[in-house]
Amino acid sequence: MKKDIGIGVVGIGMGLDLCALNADPNSRFEVRGLCSNTLEKLEQARKKTGIKFITTDYHELLKRGDIHIIALFTPDHLHGRQCIEALNAGKHLVVTKPFTTSLDAAVQIARLADEKHLKVLVGETCRFYTSFMAAKKQFDEGHLGDLVWAEAWYMHQLGDALFDITPWRLTTPQDFLYGGVCHPMDSLVWFMGEVEEVHAYACKSTLIPRYPLPENFIINARFRSGKMARLVGSYGIVQPPYPMMGLALYGTRGSAVADFTDFEPTSLKVRLSEPQTAGATDADVGRTRQKAAPIEYTYPPDTMGAYGQGLAVLRYMADFEDAIVNARRPAIDAWEGVKTIAALAACWESIKSGKPAKVQNKF
Repeated sequence: MKKDIGIGVVGIGMGLDLCALNADPNSRFEVRGLCSNTLEKLEQARKKTGIKFITTDYHELLKRGDIHIIALFTPDHLHGRQCIEALNAGKHLVVTKPFTTSLDAAVQIARLADEKHLKVLVGETCRFYTSFMAAKKQFDEGHLGDLVWAEAWYMHQLGDALFDITPWRLTTPQDFLYGGVCHPMDSLVWFMGEVEEVHAYACKSTLIPRYPLPENFIINARFRSGKMARLVGSYGIVQPPYPMMGLALYGTRGSAVADFTDFEPTSLKVRLSEPQTAGATDADVGRTRQKAAPIEYTYPPDTMGAYGQGLAVLRYMADFEDAIVNARRPAIDAWEGVKTIAALAACWESIKSGKPAKVQNKF
């Protein structure tokens, strides 16, 4: 397949995973330029990947006519400005999570993409984990019935090693409500749509005294549909002895729990109430006392790339390529990304007021 869609990658940690596209005979994507703050790392990346053009100024990527997509894997607080500059340069855009750390910036990006007829993909990897995709398939095929409620979590112990490798997380500092809780929030938006109201709490742990902000969050959410959900994002903790990320769906016909942990096997556990016969109603299921035995599907670990996220990254890039080639919306376009950022912005409002907060959804 002809390599006729060029990509410029900004940030060569996780961003370097995109270079695998150059060897994919089924993809039209080709990484043609790399950008990082550190010239030494760029030289190492050039030797590793064979990509000739490297720069410490990402504006040089914006000027290149052979680059059609800018892929941003940069610190969270830079996303808003960099996204706007890339769109104004006429580039399609991939931006790693979180989309932005500001609702105003997210809306501005979505409007600008519409105005310029450019495509944006928000790189939320959770939607592209094998186990989470399997849960979505169970739901879409009707096996779980209508959702009653759901929950999602991301529990990840922070330590000095992370801050030493990426010191911007301390100096900026990174806001882990946006940078961490975006994962479970986006997972729930995927299944349940727009969030209407949230009630959130936050606290700061003593485990990472160098970090100045709260890093533990509990959130109750009500969706526009009237459904409800619970979220947990906790980072100032000792890593608990269960999966790092999870998504639990409770439906009228069955329940499912999907999990993910970096570099470890993942699973989807499903229990369906009987009968699952043709024509059975939810009321029939509710009257059934006997429950079917749980079914567990296990999947091998994703070990490719940074944090074992490389396969999920390639899956969302495949979706983005199809969206560009076939002129459709990407799975997580800018307006879909706005839904998550709007909910997180309302979470901070709730934390500061101590009261439930409405989510802004009209733009």
